[in-house]
Order: sequence, then structure tokens, then C-alpha cells
Amino acid sequence: MKKECSLVVILVFGICLSCSIIFKKYTVKKDITVYNVKYAGVRSSRYGIRPFPGPEGWQTAVEKMKTRFEGSTACAIWIVGTMRGKKTCGLEFPNEGQPDSNIVFLDYDKHEPYLQHFDTTGVRVFLQVEPANADMIRLIDLVLNRYKHHKCVAGFGVDVEWYREADNPDWGVKVNDKLAELWEQRVKSIDPEYRLFLKHWDRDWMPPTYRGDLIFVNDSQGMKNFNGMMDAFVEYWADYFKPSMVFFQYGYRRDRVWWQKLDFPPGEIGSAVAQNISQDCGVFWVDFTLKDVLPFGE
Repeated sequence: MKKECSLVVILVFGICLSCSIIFKKYTVKKDITVYNVKYAGVRSSRYGIRPFPGPEGWQTAVEKMKTRFEGSTACAIWIVGTMRGKKTCGLEFPNEGQPDSNIVFLDYDKHEPYLQHFDTTGVRVFLQVEPANADMIRLIDLVLNRYKHHKCVAGFGVDVEWYREADNPDWGVKVNDKLAELWEQRVKSIDPEYRLFLKHWDRDWMPPTYRGDLIFVNDSQGMKNFNGMMDAFVEYWADYFKPSMVFFQYGYRRDRVWWQKLDFPPGEIGSAVAQNISQDCGVFWVDFTLKDVLPFGE
């Protein structure tokens, strides 16, 4: 299942029964409180939104998302390293060590002011990279050792779509059990409380059997309707990885045709998915359409 997601979609037969809506095989209750959403917030990247909001703007958006899910922790998937060319990861802070042929750096730290702000407001942050052909252990060390003094940091993330993407264009290289365990051990060697997440839209790109303390993130897009997204998130992803924690990243422009009809898409989609899975989860609206649905208040 690629991002375009060729899942078979069956038409919604929205039947109202006792304040519930039945979408195919999923029952979604309106205005229900869900308690398995442990993290709620947004995704941030250098290319997803312009102009890039200041710390207070991101805070406002994250808090708006969090308030929809009682008991959740305000959180951001915060991308600090992006693909720069086919084999290069660009880290958005200066280099303080040896040069690396597959890693480039900025001459200033883009993220320090934001993390300092989140330290004071209770927002938790997963620092993510698009690794390309850079050595993953070096990326983990560079990112976490630079930012581990921030109490907002909750862990580290890898977008597997961009892991050695030059070797398998548009999909990246699958993460096997040995690699997943090695990366997680490195993350936890820096702080045992940190968690590692792996992100893709195809579960076959995740480690086959190793689960450890991993979080599995689904970023599928291009669904024909709400029901298609429920299939991708619930049956294809959450049910497969349970009882492991799962995150869902949604709100892409390609899905706007159906989510724009909802009253509050970030909350309604997240609540619907949470009602239909058994494990703890996190829900994140992407920055590409953040200004359309969440306030920034700057």
C-alpha cells in the first residue's frame, strides 16, 4: 500500500443510531471522550508551511489539538533533518564534530528557540530525521546529544520512506529487526526514557518481529474518503502492530476533498480512529494544511 493507497473503498452508508455513525464496519460515536490518545499535536518541517510560525504560533496550534483529547499530552513531530539531494541528510544546526560526506549542516541552530519555548509549556517533542544515506547511529548521536538537555524531548524518529531512498526511490529501504533493535538501543543509551518511532505507510517496511518499545507511525495519504483512511489506520496498521503504540499523521492536501467537509477534521479523524483501536496512540495534523484548520494566534 503506497501513499496513494490502493485500498478497496466501500461507500459510506452513514446510519445514525443513538448518536453513532456506522462507517462500513466502524462505529464512530459523536462527542465521545477517548482516553487512549496519549499524544496529540502537529507535525513540523522546514518545507510544510510558510512563513514558518514562531514558537507561540506552534504552541497555539498544538494546544488546540490537545484540548480535543482529554488526558493527552501536547506533542509535536519535529523534523530537524531533511533530505538534501539523493544521499544527503541536512541537519538544521551547526556541526561540532567531524565532517560527514552524507550529512550537511546549517551555520545556525533553527530549533533551539522552539525547544526552549516548549520546555516551559509542557509540549513534548519527537525529533525526526529523513536520513537518506547518512549513518543512522551518527544521526541519532548528533541530534540527541545536541538537544538532550531539553526536557521537552521525548524521543527520536526515522521516516523510513527516506532511509537510503537512493537505493529504492520513493519507498526507501526496509528496516529489519536487527537495525530496529540497534537504533533503539542507541536512542535509549542516551536516555532510557526516550522512545524511537519508525514511520512509513507500508507496514512491510517496518521490522518484521522486533517490537521493543517502538512506536509505529502511519503517514498514509490519498484516500478516497473517510472510510479509506479508517481502513489504512485501523485494520492495516493498528491491528497489525498491537499492542505497540501507534501514531497517525494526517491532514494532507490530497485528502482535503473529504476531510474539509468535517466540522473539525483534526479532532474528528483522531477520535474516530482512537475509538476503533485497542492500544495507546498519538494523532498529528500535518503542517501542509495546518493554517486551514488550526489557529496560530500570532
